[in-house]
Amino acid sequence: MVNSRVESTAVAVTGGSGGAVRSCAGCGGRISDRFLLFSMDRYWHTRCLKCSCCQAQLGEIGSTCFSKGGMILCRNDYIRLFGHSGACNACGQSIPASEMVMRAQGNVYHLKCFTCATCRNRLVPGDRFHYVNGTIFCEHDRPGGALLSSHLTPLQSNTLLPDQKVC
Repeated sequence: MVNSRVESTAVAVTGGSGGAVRSCAGCGGRISDRFLLFSMDRYWHTRCLKCSCCQAQLGEIGSTCFSKGGMILCRNDYIRLFGHSGACNACGQSIPASEMVMRAQGNVYHLKCFTCATCRNRLVPGDRFHYVNGTIFCEHDRPGGALLSSHLTPLQSNTLLPDQKVC
């Protein structure tokens, strides 16, 4: 399941002498440390199970890690890249790890789904938009547009930038 979210628990296991010889999924080396991690059905040196983005050692920052698109991620980077669910907020479909996305107020969208609720025109990077109660509006169709034209504040208006699926 390359494009689906895998949440895994990193379990600390006592290793060392007397047990079976295990190889680290990260570096490939023999694990002879006193402690090792077991996550995603593989064994890891504690120093080798790292977030693909921030390089944090996952055994030190919690007991949960995420895997998607060949990346191993900490919770914060998973949410930053894929949102809370890993799915498009508009259509509910999974977002492949290699796909560019648009973001608004912490929600993630396929590029094709980031459209004005009124006219259905697709918004592109650089377009101004308004996010009202979870709904996206283009500059032309914003609610109460005539009243807001000279009174826009930064919180009422956003400049759209793409989020890239790289760290």
